[in-house]
Amino acid sequence: MQARSFITAVAAAVLALVLLTVGLLWGIDRSSPVSLARQPLNLPRAARFVPRDAALSLHWLADPTRLPAYAQAVAPAKQRRAARDGARQWRDGAFAMAGLDFDAELASWVGPELSLFVVDAGDAPGWVLALTSRDDDGARRFLQRFWQTRSLAGTDLQISSYRGMGLISGRGALLGREPQPLATALIDDDMLLLASGRGVLEQALDVSQLQDQHQLADASLQHRIADLGEGSAILTASPKALRQWFDLPEDLEGLDGLVAALQPQESNLAVTGLMRFRREEAPAAWPMKADLVSGAGGRADLMAQLQDPARLLDPAESHPLARWLGPLILRQIEDQPAARALLDLSHGSLLWQQQKEGWLLATQRQQPSVESLDERLEESGLARSELAGGGETLQVWTRLVRQKGRGAGLGAQLAVAQAPPTDRDWWGSSLAALSLRRDTRSLQPRLLQWQWLQRDGEPVQALTVGASPARDLLSAWRPWMLIQALAGQPLQSRVQGLSLGIDADRQDEDGIVLPLHARLELA
Repeated sequence: MQARSFITAVAAAVLALVLLTVGLLWGIDRSSPVSLARQPLNLPRAARFVPRDAALSLHWLADPTRLPAYAQAVAPAKQRRAARDGARQWRDGAFAMAGLDFDAELASWVGPELSLFVVDAGDAPGWVLALTSRDDDGARRFLQRFWQTRSLAGTDLQISSYRGMGLISGRGALLGREPQPLATALIDDDMLLLASGRGVLEQALDVSQLQDQHQLADASLQHRIADLGEGSAILTASPKALRQWFDLPEDLEGLDGLVAALQPQESNLAVTGLMRFRREEAPAAWPMKADLVSGAGGRADLMAQLQDPARLLDPAESHPLARWLGPLILRQIEDQPAARALLDLSHGSLLWQQQKEGWLLATQRQQPSVESLDERLEESGLARSELAGGGETLQVWTRLVRQKGRGAGLGAQLAVAQAPPTDRDWWGSSLAALSLRRDTRSLQPRLLQWQWLQRDGEPVQALTVGASPARDLLSAWRPWMLIQALAGQPLQSRVQGLSLGIDADRQDEDGIVLPLHARLELA
């Protein structure tokens, strides 16, 4: 009995110690800045004021006061101060666009949840910013100082009541900025709505009273957000916003919007999204054919794996992937008739690599067959022959061209060469490009990006690019230009890579859902 009592006491002590340790570790983890990236995704209370048809909404679920600390915690030791200062400058710039000084006006009271939504995607869209307070009196104190400061600066204030809530409106701005219309309302003493005008604010208050119009009561949106997992922010975008601000094609039929989760991953930004298309009759899903990335080699700055490229380029195909990606691919190969022929004839998987030596393609065996490609290329004036060298015999397609200079005459210009088939067929626009198919070490950066895309999904279409092409892709993209404007400095030199994957589409009673995964790699 004594032995049993002793064992019981020891077991109880050990259990208590384990529970205490787990509790302490959980508390430390929750207080760590790194936990900002692992927030459970739930719509905040402010979603009650966001119309379901809002052009754009962003729900930030992490404490903005801790953002610089997060950047400092994940940065290399020598760059921590610069990372902290850069994050602070980006955060302060974002609030300054709404006429707010974060350090002077918000830092002492603002809570961990804030929401921004834009009502319309027109030239002068109205917006509403919702801020939560860490204490019961923080938002009220801010509101008093906010309008008192602007009143002393000459702002004419209008104070009224709307739906039982006090509204204050006027024109205000930070020192040195042009005055702009602003309106505010205090909700339940711990939430502040700041809007670009009285009309926009009244519209938000109207929406909050109608269950079938605001985001918080949207069961479909809640379900999609639950599918996204964790993150620091929830983004929604309407079809018009996706076309006007995110540069999606105007003729993308049936586009119904996007919901996405944003998650910092050390110095990188990951995005997981669901793009919806409404279709009465959904076309056949786009399945995964084969993985040609595994075992591949090359020195690609840009690598893409495409499933059924012939279907992607078919002008009669109605699937959203073909309507969206098809024109983009055609623009890249418009002056490459041999590459166009390979894509037009390939109904399996195709791996595209772009490098200094030219393009390098891998396809599934006999996709396309040599005979079908030969027939297609003959129409372009290309002739097939064999070329032996280096212990192997290549199939090459060339055309005769007139040479200039001292050695004037006729010469053969290579359009495409095929290596002896293995587990796949390899094609190259030059012999130098084709020889790189065995260089697996140089392809490691792209392979690591591909492995990241595979962690959370099974992409049927994927693009991975290095620093230089990623900078070119982002340079004219409107959201990237806005991010640089908020940072107050150019960020192009910090871009180290970009990955984008589109998983197999899912179909429901309303149409098609395309799952997306993207990651922006930053120095």
